[in-house]
Amino acid sequence: MARAHRVVTDWLASAHPVPAQARREFAVGIALVPTGKKFDAIRLPAPIVHTAAGSEDPDVVAAFLARTLPGGAVIHDAYGVGVWYYALAPPGTHAGWRAPDAECLRPGTWLGVPRPDLTARPGPHWALPPLRAGSVCAAGAVDELVALGRNGGTLTPGAAPP
Repeated sequence: MARAHRVVTDWLASAHPVPAQARREFAVGIALVPTGKKFDAIRLPAPIVHTAAGSEDPDVVAAFLARTLPGGAVIHDAYGVGVWYYALAPPGTHAGWRAPDAECLRPGTWLGVPRPDLTARPGPHWALPPLRAGSVCAAGAVDELVALGRNGGTLTPGAAPP
């Protein structure tokens, strides 16, 4: 395992009450990790993200997320009905999150987190993989993404482009 991959895996696993268990789960693909300690997670409906990105194409969405949420990490849960994206956000984001159409999960919510190298279907994977320990999205940038998707992909007057 490359050093950067190990550092990110260790950071994600450190959110679990038993990090060794999370590392074992990552070895087979996805670990269940509680939110609130190392990161919060903002659940975004896929139609909001796709509208904001102007596409459902995974490569286009990934490029959009990289521009819009630089330095952050986003999981795409691509299983079944109700497809979601989860933007990792700084711990404590939940307390002040008020954006409609997206929910910041309560601290202690268990989230399926893919190991850092899972970047394609099938199943949950990173649409924007974490590149370092602490790769979280700025909550304000996620809020702007939601507003862009909610407004049909058009910017409000005076807003900067993503």
